[in-house]
Amino acid sequence: MRNLIVLGFVGLLAQLIDGSLGMAYGVTSSTLLLAAGIAPAAASAAVHFSEIGTTLVSGISHHRLGNVDWRTVSIIAVPGGIGAFAGATFLSSIDGDTAKPWVAALLLGLGVYVIWRFLVLGGRRPQFKGKLSGFFLAPLGVVAGLMDAIGGGGWGPVGTTSLLSSGRLEPRKVVGSIDTSEFVVAIGGSLGFLLALGTQGINFGYAAALLVGGVIAAPVAAWLVKHMPARVLGVAAGGLIVLTNSKTILESFGASGTTVALGALVVFVAWVSLIVWAVRQEREARAVEAELDAMTV
Repeated sequence: MRNLIVLGFVGLLAQLIDGSLGMAYGVTSSTLLLAAGIAPAAASAAVHFSEIGTTLVSGISHHRLGNVDWRTVSIIAVPGGIGAFAGATFLSSIDGDTAKPWVAALLLGLGVYVIWRFLVLGGRRPQFKGKLSGFFLAPLGVVAGLMDAIGGGGWGPVGTTSLLSSGRLEPRKVVGSIDTSEFVVAIGGSLGFLLALGTQGINFGYAAALLVGGVIAAPVAAWLVKHMPARVLGVAAGGLIVLTNSKTILESFGASGTTVALGALVVFVAWVSLIVWAVRQEREARAVEAELDAMTV
């Protein structure tokens, strides 16, 4: 019972982060289950089953608050579900650790670019123009879905990072669209795990505990996205990308636990500092706009 309560709290925290920044539910939940001795495939299966409920509630919440770009969802969701199904069934035997550092390095670079995009604006507000091509979104969905099923988390880190770096969608709609489309990805991955593992290989108690916590947090996270300035949300998401992937890279090179912890601490302090800077820029931009409005009255 105690483990289920802890998992419920983890589900709540993971969904609060995921629903606000577009990533981390799968990674956070899977990490805890693996630490508890659950086999990787079974851990990923429990996470995907819980995500069916959390992503449904999250998607509804984001839609009600206007955080969803339905064109993006309509193109990326089904390929993502297909990728997740394939990853759970045919590719579950592949060692994801081999490609992990290379993918982490790519995502880290994109994370740095996302931060730069939103901080280099100075006093200007971020602008988002144009549409994302289906030739970009569909393959992205497949790749992100594959990584999500194989690694227990990847839809958010790959999808959110790629969409943010494109500069076509404002951050709140990136997060809302990724969270909403993840419902289809969760279904695809869950069906794949049922086929590959059967019901005996899945701990539905763990999935239910994660689900309860996630459902509670989903509406709160969607509200935060709606009211968080694009500049601040972009820097916050980019910093999380850099933090998680720098940790992955250090671990892949065999760094000690102390070295990894110190590296994560340095990145975390820098991340918080950049968020504070972004908040100051936002206040300055609003002050300039207020002055201009006063002059035109």
